[in-house]
Amino acid sequence: MPDAFSSPDHRPPRPHHHDTSPAHATYPWQPPPPEPPGPRLPHRRPLGRHSDLRVLRGAYRRQRRVAAFTALGYFTAFLLLSAFAPSVMTRRVPGGLPAGLLLGLLQIPVTCLAIWLYEYTARRRVDPLADRIRRQAELHAERRRRAGDPGRDPDR
Repeated sequence: MPDAFSSPDHRPPRPHHHDTSPAHATYPWQPPPPEPPGPRLPHRRPLGRHSDLRVLRGAYRRQRRVAAFTALGYFTAFLLLSAFAPSVMTRRVPGGLPAGLLLGLLQIPVTCLAIWLYEYTARRRVDPLADRIRRQAELHAERRRRAGDPGRDPDR
């Protein structure tokens, strides 16, 4: 048998709570209430110390060294042969050219090879890493913008 309290139309009265803080400042010199903090970003390592950046720097360093040693190594070998082995440089090769002239003319294709090697390794190894890091930085900046935090990363 339903009683007065179990009927679906009956709800117990709510207790009245008095809010002691008004919606406006009581005194004109009172500072405004602080804004609630925005959503916190997940803690991530700063981008500048990221392992991908170390890998990128290493790949870029190897790329520079290989290209530089290819061009400069050949030129240094040419200079050393010219200075310390003049008999090798004056010897005639098939076709009637002196070996020194042929080696000097080969400097141009060797330099072009070094440039091609530099570009090839950049496209295959360095550029994909740089693109991935750029996308991560853009995502990180977008997350910060959406969270309402335009400032610098506090971990830096």
